Amino acid sequence: MATTEHPPSRLRSWMLEGLSDMGKGVQQAPHAQPEPPHKGQRWWRVMCLTGVDYFSTLGYQPGIAALAAGLLSPVATLVLVLVTLAGALPVYRRVAEESPHGEGSIAMLERLLSFWQGKLFVLTLLGFAATDFLITITLSAADASTHLVENPHLTAALHNHQMLITLFLVALLGAVFLKGFLEAIGVAVALVGIYLGLNVIVVAVGLWHVLTAEHLVTDWTAALTAQHGSVFAMIGVALLVFPKLALGLSGFETGVAVMPHVKGNPDDTEERPTGRIRDTKKLLTTAALIMSGFLITTSFITTLLIPAPEFQPGGKANGRALAYLAHHYIGNTFGTVYDISTIAILWFAGASAMAGLLNLMPRYLPRYGMAPHWARAVRPMVIVFTLIGFLVTWIFDANVDKQGGAYATGVLVLISSAAIAVTIASRKAGQHKWTVAFAVISAVFLYTTVVNVIERPDGVKIGACFIAGIILVSLLSRLARAFELRVTSVTLDAMAERFVRDIASRKIRFIANEPDRRDKAKYRDKIEQIRKDNDVPESEDFVFVEVTVTDPSEFEAGLNVRGEVLHDRYRVLTLESSSIPNGLAALLLHVREMTGHIPHIYFEWTEGSPFANFLRFFLFGQGEVAPVTREVLREAEPDPAKRPRVHTG
Repeated sequence: MATTEHPPSRLRSWMLEGLSDMGKGVQQAPHAQPEPPHKGQRWWRVMCLTGVDYFSTLGYQPGIAALAAGLLSPVATLVLVLVTLAGALPVYRRVAEESPHGEGSIAMLERLLSFWQGKLFVLTLLGFAATDFLITITLSAADASTHLVENPHLTAALHNHQMLITLFLVALLGAVFLKGFLEAIGVAVALVGIYLGLNVIVVAVGLWHVLTAEHLVTDWTAALTAQHGSVFAMIGVALLVFPKLALGLSGFETGVAVMPHVKGNPDDTEERPTGRIRDTKKLLTTAALIMSGFLITTSFITTLLIPAPEFQPGGKANGRALAYLAHHYIGNTFGTVYDISTIAILWFAGASAMAGLLNLMPRYLPRYGMAPHWARAVRPMVIVFTLIGFLVTWIFDANVDKQGGAYATGVLVLISSAAIAVTIASRKAGQHKWTVAFAVISAVFLYTTVVNVIERPDGVKIGACFIAGIILVSLLSRLARAFELRVTSVTLDAMAERFVRDIASRKIRFIANEPDRRDKAKYRDKIEQIRKDNDVPESEDFVFVEVTVTDPSEFEAGLNVRGEVLHDRYRVLTLESSSIPNGLAALLLHVREMTGHIPHIYFEWTEGSPFANFLRFFLFGQGEVAPVTREVLREAEPDPAKRPRVHTG
């Protein structure tokens, strides 16, 4: 009986707008469409797109450094800058060479592992990446609300409302993406230019006050000596505490992710975009140098000019050290302008992080078959990420300091994975000196990550929650989509096409055969068994189909079918697929479209437990092939009259 399909509601249509067929490629969020080949922006403009995330950390980094290291904040920051320039920068310059299309270090590591262990490893890294991006959204919103609440003109009206303001900013971010957000590099350039210009003024005024009040430097050095005794002791303590300052390393993964926006040379090709790689290295280097300069100077002036109690929770410099200096030394009018600039760039940093999330998840999960059907659309994912942002904000009480550990963990795990990836790449390339150098850098970042996790376990807890959630949802989605036709294309070689055209003049009959023992007796006995089980006359002709399982953890791929004649009489179609039933179903549907006739395929029943056979199919692409092939065909072709026939005996 025919069923009447009701048209989807306007809300459903709006929510799922932009949903594309997964077999036709990864669905990209509308705000981050890749630039057409050989197009794009100058590298310094794209740097500002990275900078809204990277440079905006100046809003809270000096205060976090002062809380973590106290008087040693400038020394610990020097260690951080050394790690940035001698560690993270060389690593990501190499990542730009190895992954010039914006995939980043996760894609580099994905290529090293196959089967399910590779998928689980990538899902784990995606969990930490989600931690990084989501905490960027919530931490930036929390710090923006701190700048708003602590503004002298607004503090009386907004006091004790920081949680509500933070939630409003997160909700506003989600609303903008629901409307349809286009990443405007021009807006990023304006925000970064204004913000860095204002910071130059604050730093210059701060340094002038430090240099004109000579007792500040002598008092600071005297206090350091009294507290730590010697320079070597200071350096030792700084090495121990610098992992707490790891927020200053953020931005490198984003810098690689925006590579497709970099213009490069006119003669660049997608296979080897030499100009894009060169200019991305300029982008990474320039951003690191600018940030390093600001990290050193801001930690120095905030440590010397701001009383230590003001950095503590509830203090006027907590989460807004540079804004405190702007108000205190330049005046409330300039300070308010600085607050507005900081709030704008922090909010835009959240937008950049949301864009990263919406691009990162579709890059992997749909390809693995590990995303719910609606996750291919942007708006449902925006709602999910916004609700998670609400939860994280509530858990951390909209507090910048409390979220610092979780953010640093996400950043450090990604940088550590990048360092390991380039170490392996250098070793494979036979570059011994670079292998040793990158191995040392990897050890430094692994040490930093472990120390950060031990001292501030919130990050790994949040990361573990994201990892568990992603793996659970991914496996359930893969299970729910187990019978989905997931072959993107079918291509027959000349011999295979000749077999199909020839047999189409009669009834099209295929025999599914295991490609193990391919001797003459195997094919002869198989035909006799099929004739006997299905009462097929001897005059009928058959073509064998043999599927070799490649990587059963892969979800979608194209199908290449080759024809060959074995033992001078048996025609065989051979193909490779991640799943035998899916490969067979795709071939049958393609033959139907190619010839206009309904093909038949013959199987033998598989012995064993149905549940065990289903698990074999789910994990290894094999198992009880006949009923699964029929189920895949049923889902792909709802009309029984047009559906290829499956026979089992």
